[in-house]
Amino acid sequence: MSEEHPIIAVTGSSGAGTTNVKTAFEHICQRESIKAAMLEGDSYHRYDRVEMKKVVEAAKEEGKSVTHFGPEGNLFEELETIFREYSNTRTGRRRFYVHNEEEAVIHKMPPGSITDWAPIPKDTDVLFYEGLHGGLITDKINVAKYVDLLIGVVPIINLEWIQKIHRDRLERGHSAEAATQAILGRMHDYVHYIVPQFSRTDINFQRVPTVDTSDPFAERDVPSNDESFSVVHVRNHKKLDVDFPFLLKMLDGSFMSTPDTIVIPGGKKIFAMELIFTPIAEQLMASRRG
Repeated sequence: MSEEHPIIAVTGSSGAGTTNVKTAFEHICQRESIKAAMLEGDSYHRYDRVEMKKVVEAAKEEGKSVTHFGPEGNLFEELETIFREYSNTRTGRRRFYVHNEEEAVIHKMPPGSITDWAPIPKDTDVLFYEGLHGGLITDKINVAKYVDLLIGVVPIINLEWIQKIHRDRLERGHSAEAATQAILGRMHDYVHYIVPQFSRTDINFQRVPTVDTSDPFAERDVPSNDESFSVVHVRNHKKLDVDFPFLLKMLDGSFMSTPDTIVIPGGKKIFAMELIFTPIAEQLMASRRG
């Protein structure tokens, strides 16, 4: 990991649980007195909510699909720019996507809006990104090469579809049929821009339900953490020297499925993340402080 300008990126599809990693790192940063510049992937959407709806409808009339997974819906160049600038000089610009009423109060803008660009805070210890494209590589863009620690968070595909349909119905008022069509419409971008990132990660957290999800398009509740396991696969042992015996001892109900994969109860995922990533944070700060 870069000692001067480290970048940690958490990448995953919508609703995958990347916020859990953010929560774990917020706890770690508070304990270790680490000042992080937080970067939200949604803030690099090309359009605000109203504009995106118009663009999607116009594309649909032409038999095309524009999604938040692909280049038409995002500012990939700007995302690569801030990763490069922070890696080199610890500077860059960011903005915020206003998701809900609570954030609307903070930013004094309606939900679905995007704030103006502003410099990231000065004198930070690390850039922490959470979003869809932390490990992105295209024929023109390479975000992944600037990332010092890349973390993937992904549910199995049936669970991801259940979460998408459930969220669209309850939070956005869409029908199950409309949510299903949205899934189909973004499949090309999902396959080409989201999935390949998980072969570049240093560690992956994959949520696997322990209840029947055979038909993800049937109306159902989203399986809870207590109805799931998290499969944690360490892909890069040079960056992550994970003490698996320690994790087995600390995480009751966990077990090793392969020499580099531990399976843990879903409810203990954030605790597991803190156990795994705290040594990385301690090493980072020790290097920074000389």
